[in-house]
Amino acid sequence: MANWAEIQAEVPEFAAQVRERFDAGTNKTIATLRRDGSPRISGTELVFGDDDVTLGMMPHSVKLADVLHDPRVAVHSPTLEPPAHDPTAWLGDAKLAGLLRAVDTPESSPDPAAPFFALDITEVVLTYVSGEELVVESWHPGRGWSKFTRT
Repeated sequence: MANWAEIQAEVPEFAAQVRERFDAGTNKTIATLRRDGSPRISGTELVFGDDDVTLGMMPHSVKLADVLHDPRVAVHSPTLEPPAHDPTAWLGDAKLAGLLRAVDTPESSPDPAAPFFALDITEVVLTYVSGEELVVESWHPGRGWSKFTRT
């Protein structure tokens, strides 16, 4: 697992593009695991800091119960539609996956009782269109960055 600072240091251009996709809108989608193992998706917001990607949750929410039971999550950037007339103008999307770990609630939080978490990252994926190809770039700990295309 890695924190955001490690990924930025290893592949700065890739990290900047991923962050750009996440910063394209406020609302992201997080996937958590229910107690029975089935998936749950919910809306969330997150913050890219110098070292970590962090997010908060409402106290007593079902999303929080999921994370306290099993910290594995995946987070998807805001979904933006590709322009119908020019798919290559689509910014693409990004995904982060890993384990959430509890951190102190920031002083700037509107709810001081809200639990906050940092994401220990196991996967980062960036998907976009270039010419006639779908491009998928990814980063994994121990494997690093890779890129492949599909036509």
